[in-house]
Amino acid sequence: MSGPLRIGVDARELLGDATGVGRYLGELIRRWTIRSDAAARRFTLYAPEALPLPLPEAAVEYRIGGKGRGTWWEQTWLRRAVRADRPDVFFAPAYTAPLGTGVATVVTIHDIAFVAHPEWFRIREGLRRRWLTEHAARTAALVLTVSEFSRQEIERHFNIAGCRIRVIREGLAPRAAGTQSASRREPLVLYVGSILNRRRLPDLIGAFARATPDIPDARLVIVGDDRSWPPLNLPAVAHAHGVERKVEIRRYVDDEELARLYAGASVFGFLSEYEGFGITPLEALAAGVPSVVLDTPVAREIYGDAAVYVPPDDRHATAGAIRRLLTVAGERAAVLAQGPAVLARYSWDSAAAATLAAIEGVARR
Repeated sequence: MSGPLRIGVDARELLGDATGVGRYLGELIRRWTIRSDAAARRFTLYAPEALPLPLPEAAVEYRIGGKGRGTWWEQTWLRRAVRADRPDVFFAPAYTAPLGTGVATVVTIHDIAFVAHPEWFRIREGLRRRWLTEHAARTAALVLTVSEFSRQEIERHFNIAGCRIRVIREGLAPRAAGTQSASRREPLVLYVGSILNRRRLPDLIGAFARATPDIPDARLVIVGDDRSWPPLNLPAVAHAHGVERKVEIRRYVDDEELARLYAGASVFGFLSEYEGFGITPLEALAAGVPSVVLDTPVAREIYGDAAVYVPPDDRHATAGAIRRLLTVAGERAAVLAQGPAVLARYSWDSAAAATLAAIEGVARR
């Protein structure tokens, strides 16, 4: 192969707030473009709008066009652009890819909640996601995913051979530098992440109310865009539990404010029953905040011994775990002592190197 390797990337997730897949792709592409051997490859980033992420001009070129950021853009403008450019390989970081490009594709499927639990999605949205994601998985040269749990789910539900699926765990870029002294922590319970039904925010509010009736300055802060279906009314839930003045719901905060929240919190609540990975409890752990999580296979895989596990549907146990972490310093210290060994598993440098090697391996077949 003469000249630099040409890698096309669906970069639309870099637009807007830096959350979820956007953070994943941003962490990868930043590292790919500053490697000592960056001259060996050229990235073409496709997006419907100008991208806000500054990248070395020598390593990237941009294809900006089309309208919208959804499936129509992906299957029309992006498909035509990739077919015209014919990169050596195309990387789709967010579940789906344009059909019929004639270019070898690597796709990352983070989870398949829309297959395992269709009741959490509007009918049309669920059907669209299931069809496009399964088609991408079946036609891609390689499927990447972020946990052994997700690998098993993809293999089972899509009937994909395990040899075509590779697990590359996400890395961790802590949002808070250092950790706050335990004596300066607030009686603050924090949740960060999109508001989804599977994350059981009503249960977290109920458990918080049960755990803190005699802690007048306790508060619960929920940070995340509301993507629930069927729709959740969290303010009404807080009112029903008599804690509406203790519960604060924010759609989005910037990294500086989020760092302050992590630095002040005593407990992180993440009662998700289904995840591909679930990175925010690791961010909390890195900031010195122990998490209460549902006892699921993927949680055990990702958080190991550095979390407090509670059974699903046991609000009493969840309230007890929250209360102990709020009021007993030894409980927090015991969980946080397990943190270094768990956090050492997650490196964006390692994830970026492994992902790039996988993509290049497909291009050279």
